[in-house]
Amino acid sequence: MDAAVAPSDAAAGHEAFRREVAGWLETQLSGPFAHLRGIADLCRDMDERRRFERALGEARLSCVGWPEEYGGRGAGLEEQVIFAEEYARAEAPARIAHVGVELAGPTILLHGTEDQKRRFLPRIASGEDIWCQGYSEPNAGSDLANVQTRAVLEDGRWRIDGQKVWTSIAQASDWSFVICRTEPGSRGSKGLSYILVPMRQPGVTVRPIKQMTGETEFNEVFFDAAYADDVVGRPGDGWRVAMDTLKLERGVSTFGQQMHFRNQLTLLIAAAKANGKAADPAVRRKIADAWIGLEVMRQHALRMLAEETPGLEGMVFKLYWSSWRQQVGELSMEVLGPAGEVGDAAGELPLLTSLHLQSRAETIYAGSSEIQRNIIAEQGLRLPREPREGWPQR
Repeated sequence: MDAAVAPSDAAAGHEAFRREVAGWLETQLSGPFAHLRGIADLCRDMDERRRFERALGEARLSCVGWPEEYGGRGAGLEEQVIFAEEYARAEAPARIAHVGVELAGPTILLHGTEDQKRRFLPRIASGEDIWCQGYSEPNAGSDLANVQTRAVLEDGRWRIDGQKVWTSIAQASDWSFVICRTEPGSRGSKGLSYILVPMRQPGVTVRPIKQMTGETEFNEVFFDAAYADDVVGRPGDGWRVAMDTLKLERGVSTFGQQMHFRNQLTLLIAAAKANGKAADPAVRRKIADAWIGLEVMRQHALRMLAEETPGLEGMVFKLYWSSWRQQVGELSMEVLGPAGEVGDAAGELPLLTSLHLQSRAETIYAGSSEIQRNIIAEQGLRLPREPREGWPQR
């Protein structure tokens, strides 16, 4: 074969890795974990989901981009994207380890001490520890700088008192990274710390919040004299660490997210063909627009990954995909018609209906669209700040 057209060693390695990932997933999801294929609800079959996470860890597929000494493969960006795509293509279950794998772990890699890396990262990579995120509070949702959960040093340990809310899978989590106010009298982004808190202790109470889908993914978490030992970064520097975590949230995993979106669109198209709605020119146009939207997302994600510090591109991306998902949810209900409002004998709604209901929250969580637009306007376009009570104006 001519050298000009021969595949490079890197390309051959990428294809071999893709085959390995696809083959492993097919074997597992057609065999011992067949009952987990296609599950999007994070709260179903929790014990089995933990077992699946441990299987991923044994195959060293849980955190492929992490250094080998912490349980990863030291894989490059291309392989990380390949894993995310193949995981979604195989209709593997939504990962209950997502927060640890995509947020807590990479943040510890970036800001943690060597001791913290060796204690926490291998247990995340092996699937032994599940994590949740302690950011939002009843009076500090998208306004993260307004958190009031307090942490004070007592005999060398941090005592934590306060409340978090909308905490995904807190009921199954072993650890949480919690933003706390550690400097009395501080305001805004000053005086915050990023603390790693064990969830299974007497001072932590978790109360599930039932959603309109019937799931209980979200929770309230109450800290009443809970204790922790580890601060990531310096005490008082939690805002900077927390912002880096949010940047990580819009990284490689967005490619897997897009594959899940593609799976949803494929279901929608199949439903439209089955009930004759695909013959409607208006429906066909909306489906075409949705497909174009997916391609736009992919190109935007590639552009983000090309930047060392994506920053505002991630904010724009969040606005785009959350709105896209809601529009596709509404289109799903248009395609399903009255059948989309009726459950089966067990009361289970059609999958497309559940996905539509889930999408209603997506312009709120991970930063509401209103807050995102303010950030883009003020930090990106340098427009005058929106008036805020007690804040100096530029």
